[in-house]
Amino acid sequence: MAEVKKPKVEKQRGRLTVLLALAANLGIALAKTVAAIFTGSASMAAEAGHSYVDTINEVLLLTALRRSERPADSRHPFGHGTERYFWSLLVAVCIFGMGALFAFLQGFGALLGKGAGGSDPLIGYIVLGVSAVLEAISWMQAFRETRKHARERGQGFMEFLRTTDDPTAKSVLFEDSAALLGIGFAAAGLLTHQLTGSPVGDGVASILIGLMLTLVAFLLGRTNRELLIGRQARPEVLDGMRRMLTNAPEVEELVDLMTMNVGTDQILVCARLDFDDGLGAADVERACARLDGELHEAYHEVYEVFLEPVPRDDPGLRERVLARYGRFPGDE
Repeated sequence: MAEVKKPKVEKQRGRLTVLLALAANLGIALAKTVAAIFTGSASMAAEAGHSYVDTINEVLLLTALRRSERPADSRHPFGHGTERYFWSLLVAVCIFGMGALFAFLQGFGALLGKGAGGSDPLIGYIVLGVSAVLEAISWMQAFRETRKHARERGQGFMEFLRTTDDPTAKSVLFEDSAALLGIGFAAAGLLTHQLTGSPVGDGVASILIGLMLTLVAFLLGRTNRELLIGRQARPEVLDGMRRMLTNAPEVEELVDLMTMNVGTDQILVCARLDFDDGLGAADVERACARLDGELHEAYHEVYEVFLEPVPRDDPGLRERVLARYGRFPGDE
């Protein structure tokens, strides 16, 4: 069965989200660097580093989008969809390894008195204000894309974020949310330093930026770890497949059903079925071909389907299913 491709417009929306974030982050990073030099603010320097990391991350996400769309070949018969998970995992590593650690370094340096108070912080406030506007535009694009995908799947916004197999839009949304919070922390650090003359508040703001980036890196890393390991299809998709296979007139019992995400909106389906003993070999073949087509038609995420006729009383199969799930379908 040929790969079911996502609509071209959906791929373009994903690229637009990443490109918009890339352009915004690069301009913001340069402006924050200038502001950090003039103000001597640790939190502003941490935010500049944060924006540079986000710029690198958008390049990684664009790489993920491009490489994951390559067609299947003899060495990769299930395609390259999992490339998106690998490059998105690198995004999480960069957020922590570069952004968070740099923010911690700036923050603790300020607390130890290594930061020098700069000139009038007005330029810092201006840069943060402009950055907030640009980041808000990028955030709205990522938010609209994520909400649209959630509606297409019939899910709530938060449920979609927990279960999505597309880490790209989620990564941009989390990055932009962290950027907006980071701007708030940096502004508070500048203001505290201006009012008190002490770098302590500025250092604390930088450390808070580091903690926030650590949390974002952890959440994104956990998502991509699950997808790389091989997460099963969403519960509603699993339930629908079970009903479809169980209700087939030729099937006596669905013995085993395994699914795995092999890319964004790409599900590998493996099912073991106990067919009616009265069917001939040709009848079983026709039933398998029909069920394959029905699964592809009902669920656009289905990438490949493997159906295996098995006897439900096979002791070895029963033992394997019990070891995996702790139960056997016929015992329910």
